[in-house]
Amino acid sequence: MLEVDTQYLLELPQSQMQQDEERKREAFHQALLASGLVKQIKKPLSYQLSARRLVQVQGKSVSETIIEERR
Repeated sequence: MLEVDTQYLLELPQSQMQQDEERKREAFHQALLASGLVKQIKKPLSYQLSARRLVQVQGKSVSETIIEERR
């Protein structure tokens, strides 16, 4: 009996969908540039925002302080 790697079969459509989405996005960007609506398309940030460290704050939270100062 032939064994089939089911994980590969599950990943294949996802990879194809990602490629299709990338092609659509690129075509959209090209249309925006060609129409003159935008002058350039910037690349998204490549680092993850979740990699930031949390800072411990003593006393009231920063958001509470800002709200109080605005009153």
